[in-house]
Amino acid sequence: MATSLRWLGHGCWFIESDGHRIILDPFLDESPVSPLKSDQVKADYVLISHGHFDHMGDAEKIAKANAATVIATYEICEWLNRKGVSSTHAMNIGGTYRFPFGRVKMTPAIHTSMLPDGSYGGAAVGYLLFLPAGNVYFACDTGLFLDMQLIGDHGLELAVLPIGDNFTMGPEDALRAVALLRPKKVVPVHVNTWPLIAQDVSEWASQVREKTKSEPVVLKPGDTISLA
Repeated sequence: MATSLRWLGHGCWFIESDGHRIILDPFLDESPVSPLKSDQVKADYVLISHGHFDHMGDAEKIAKANAATVIATYEICEWLNRKGVSSTHAMNIGGTYRFPFGRVKMTPAIHTSMLPDGSYGGAAVGYLLFLPAGNVYFACDTGLFLDMQLIGDHGLELAVLPIGDNFTMGPEDALRAVALLRPKKVVPVHVNTWPLIAQDVSEWASQVREKTKSEPVVLKPGDTISLA
């Protein structure tokens, strides 16, 4: 069955696959670019990459409103349990688990993680989703690391990479990441949310076309990409 992935701006994605609804890194209500608010989201699962407000700001609200299962590191799951979120599934880097929508592998990310109240958020992570329509890698917030080559060995239909710089990879390192990952398609994110992470996305896409074999897909917040 087809899988649709809708970019909701910054690092947030809404994924529909085989009848299941997943939201990744929900940051909607306070986002200056999101086309949706948290009360408009219907989700069965909430994936969280790390504890920063711009990646889990609306996780608690969405999880409670939908009785959704949160998938995250142990530290984030425990924090949300104390907040009254009843269904969580804790994982750690390198671990894989089969959910009804597909297998999820928690991958490394070179980044920090602190929860909204200042407490320890565990390690920052990315996600490799083994979906019926193909494998999708969300690097989430990260710098470049050489082991992306190993992630690429899984055969990626799509890679989603930050290019905003300052807090994550910038355009140059993200281009090198594409070469390591070798995805069929790549989408740039974590960019142009605020002036501090503004980049010329079209120019980056041109560089991807010129220097790699991957197809860049430039989306606006609210746009959808489908995998057959």
